[in-house]
Amino acid sequence: MHDENLEYVGFWPRVGAAIIDSLLLIMVTFPIIHFVYGDAYWYTDSLILDPLDFVINYIFPAVAIILFWVYRQATPGKMAISAKIVDADTGHEVKTSRLILRYVGYYVSSIPLLLGLIWVAFDSRKQGWHDKMANTVVVRRKDRSPRPVSFDN
Repeated sequence: MHDENLEYVGFWPRVGAAIIDSLLLIMVTFPIIHFVYGDAYWYTDSLILDPLDFVINYIFPAVAIILFWVYRQATPGKMAISAKIVDADTGHEVKTSRLILRYVGYYVSSIPLLLGLIWVAFDSRKQGWHDKMANTVVVRRKDRSPRPVSFDN
């Protein structure tokens, strides 16, 4: 399938979307962490304090992100840049099992100095390693403006 109205979303727009998503997650998780653990949490050397800490910082974000992908084909950050995640072969919605694989792929992509994420900048279809693992692409309409700009003379 070839759609002239769509384009692959490149590195910098995806970085912007990731920043938006990260800020939103911080706005939700930090108050909960502070409520549960107090100021002492911010001064500990432990990566994970206990099972609840793991749920708040790892499980909740994973579930939230995957649910956005399943029901909206995008996280809030991707929605802000008018992007969506689709099957790389058909352009259709992606099965939940592959979206879970895509999420796990974020970790795989991050381990070697973020190389799998930076790969988006150099790949012809703008796929990171997580996209390649799940056979997905991130696309958006070329013409995203609500209407053409015009000025009265």
